[in-house]
Amino acid sequence: MSAITRQDQDLLLALYVQPKASRDELVGLHGEELKLVITAPPVDGKANAHICKLLAKAFKVPKGKVSIERGELGRHKLVRIQAPEIIPDDFAQFL
Repeated sequence: MSAITRQDQDLLLALYVQPKASRDELVGLHGEELKLVITAPPVDGKANAHICKLLAKAFKVPKGKVSIERGELGRHKLVRIQAPEIIPDDFAQFL
């Protein structure tokens, strides 16, 4: 599986997440996953909520259309974005 795959209208993102960073940024590839650094701490689901909000804004979809399919308690996550309106350039290069 590559870092970003299409499944009908949806996108599946394989992410490696580093919480408590100084900024929110897609760093690049980490093995076969995209490395995403976020400012939120990994406490009480704050990091997961932050990821969903960040990706919803980037792909211009409502927060309810971004879901974590696998890896809620770890750094390795599989995130589904339902029917994104746009694919940001920093993500499109990995398609």
